[in-house]
Amino acid sequence: MGPLGWLLDAQVQVAGSPVLVREIVGNAFGLFSALLGLRRVVWAWPVGMIGNALLLTVFLGGVFTTPQEHDLYGQAGRQVFFFAVSVYGWWRWQRNRRADAGQAAVVPRWATGRERLMLLLAAVVGTAAAYPVLKALGSWGPLPDAWILTGSLLATYGMARGWVEFWLLWIAVDAVGVPLLLRGGFYPSAVMYLIYGALCVWGFAAWWRTSRATAAVRTPIYREAVA
Repeated sequence: MGPLGWLLDAQVQVAGSPVLVREIVGNAFGLFSALLGLRRVVWAWPVGMIGNALLLTVFLGGVFTTPQEHDLYGQAGRQVFFFAVSVYGWWRWQRNRRADAGQAAVVPRWATGRERLMLLLAAVVGTAAAYPVLKALGSWGPLPDAWILTGSLLATYGMARGWVEFWLLWIAVDAVGVPLLLRGGFYPSAVMYLIYGALCVWGFAAWWRTSRATAAVRTPIYREAVA
């Protein structure tokens, strides 16, 4: 069995239940991506995309062999959308870094009132639209799965834009995702969601401080320019 075959088939026992090694590895890539994102490093995007590819195979039990009894199509679908949005985020951060050589790939800022309203509307509409689709597909827990899918996509887009609020979206996703994943038997993913939640609190505080420091620097410059 080659390395790829081992990665697809290998399992370990966690609390008496079989767990796929690729679920653990995929979540490890996701955690590393989040840490890089906290530090506003461009490599956060390609690292996260590797994790997305692995976790897609975990949540599509009807296609790939998994020990869990439930398929979470919303979780699987979000890996595909993550991959697509990550291409945009990678391009945007890379462009920003080239435009401002030597600086971080993005400057954190709060979303405007209009942008927040658009996020709220997208959250409601996206969840409402995803719910019947996931229910029809037979996804387990279609309503929370619909929010996890929608909220994750909005959070990823917010990260690409540099909005501080994207951390709050992730916290809301984690709050719904942990109990759903525990009930479904996806224990490594549930534990990783808990770690993500703590990391998101830390990331939110770090990006908030950075946004305040940036605003403090820009305000005197703006006043001098208009004086």
